[in-house]
Amino acid sequence: MKKKAIKALWKQCFTDSADFVDLYFDLRYNNEVNIALESGKDVIAALQLLPYPMTFCGKLIQTAYISGACTHPDYRNKGVMRELLSQAFGRMIQTKSLISTLIPAESWLYDYYAHAGYAAVFHYAQKELSAQKLPTTASVQVSHTNQYEEEIYQYLNKKMEERSCCIQHTETDFRVILADLARTQDSVYVAKQEGAIVGIAVGYKWEQAVYVKELLTESEEISNELLHQIGQISGQDQIKLTLPPTPADEAQRSGMARIIDAKSVLQLYAAAYPEQEMSIELVDEQLSANNGYYYVCNGKCMYSEERIPETHIRLNIGELSERILAPLQPYMSLMLD
Repeated sequence: MKKKAIKALWKQCFTDSADFVDLYFDLRYNNEVNIALESGKDVIAALQLLPYPMTFCGKLIQTAYISGACTHPDYRNKGVMRELLSQAFGRMIQTKSLISTLIPAESWLYDYYAHAGYAAVFHYAQKELSAQKLPTTASVQVSHTNQYEEEIYQYLNKKMEERSCCIQHTETDFRVILADLARTQDSVYVAKQEGAIVGIAVGYKWEQAVYVKELLTESEEISNELLHQIGQISGQDQIKLTLPPTPADEAQRSGMARIIDAKSVLQLYAAAYPEQEMSIELVDEQLSANNGYYYVCNGKCMYSEERIPETHIRLNIGELSERILAPLQPYMSLMLD
């Protein structure tokens, strides 16, 4: 019953197509990841906490991605979502999620979530290419599919884990991505040399172009050849490629992150960057367990509830999230946003 009510609320709040909503509630939704508030018998707000692994400071950590956060129009601006987020943070502590992530549905929501401790640390770059004009010096065979194949997932998983600070996709999640590709008759394009995968691209056709949402290959030459053949297979010359930004790119914000467990995150950070020294007085209005004094030095993070005579930088949790995560250039893709 609750699933049906939450699905109805989703349809009221968002403009997603009916087939996408069906896919989401068939494959992603379950009661274990859902949090909802009710008034009487009516669901007035809901969100889902989707678990995602993330590479961070040489480790694979657990994160919680907030999906489908929505409030019934009659209950907006009454603190309902603030209460829902508070419950969500408590759930994240229970599930040992060190960081929470989300993609705001509208630009004004960046400011809203900033008040809950989130910082806009995820960015992307987009390049527009002509498939015909790309240099084709690599010899690869390209096929395309939207069906699950183990070797394709293993290649995607291997290449994404090479990114030092990046949201990862489990096999289950990859199957959801493929189901979404099948829904829109789009594909994963696979490049092979001598029978081995050397590159993959996830492409969606839209308005006389192919939007390549992820490109993972062994070399620039293979990337160019793969994109060139995508143009031939799709019949579209215009390629719009989304990729991690470089310093030379005009980066666009794509998502936000919030530290949930400051002690664990700072210990991992300290171990990965032993040359870093920080003395922080941390204030977290939503998660009081994070409040206190942190000393990052010589590869360790020490914590105290009481101030030790020393010069401290006073940071709120959003400022700490920005300070720790932004320099690591975190990246997320294929989130079905």
